[in-house]
Amino acid sequence: MNPRIITLEPKQLIGQSLEMSLINNTTGQLWGQFAPRIKEIQNRASEDKISLQVYPADYPQNFKPTNTYIKWAAVEVTALDHIPEGMKSFHIEGGLYAVFDYKGSSADPSIFQYIFSQWIPSSSYWVDDRPHFEVLGTEYKNNDPESEEEIWVPIRTK
Repeated sequence: MNPRIITLEPKQLIGQSLEMSLINNTTGQLWGQFAPRIKEIQNRASEDKISLQVYPADYPQNFKPTNTYIKWAAVEVTALDHIPEGMKSFHIEGGLYAVFDYKGSSADPSIFQYIFSQWIPSSSYWVDDRPHFEVLGTEYKNNDPESEEEIWVPIRTK
C-alpha cells in the first residue's frame, strides 16, 4: 500500500483531549464524551471527524506501551469565534504528510505495523515531530472491517 504524499495546509480544530497510553487507552471514553456534543460546534469545515495524536518528541525512539501521549477527538473549523464550554481549539501546522487510504477495522493494528516497520524504513522519509491524525469520513464505522479512513503520518525527507 503506497500513500499519497501531500503538503497539508494549516488547520484549526475544535474538540476535546485526554492523556493516555496504549496500555491505558481511553479513546472510547474520549469519543463518548465528544461525539454527542459535535452539533454544538459552529463553523465546521466538513462533516469529517478527526482523531489526532500528539506524541512527545522521543516517543518513537523510546517506545513503550505505557508511554503517554495526548489524544484529541475533534472537527475542523473555519473560525474559532465560538468554542463550546469544555472544549478547546488546536492548530495543526502545515507540512508534508503520507496519507494512507485504509479500509478495515480500527481495532486492527496491522496497518500501523506496516507503516512504521515497513513503509517508513524503505521510503525516502522520516517520521516528523508533528501531530498524527486520522480523518474519519462518512464511510468510517468503528471496529467494522468495511470501515474506511485516511491515516495521516507527518513526514520529512531523509
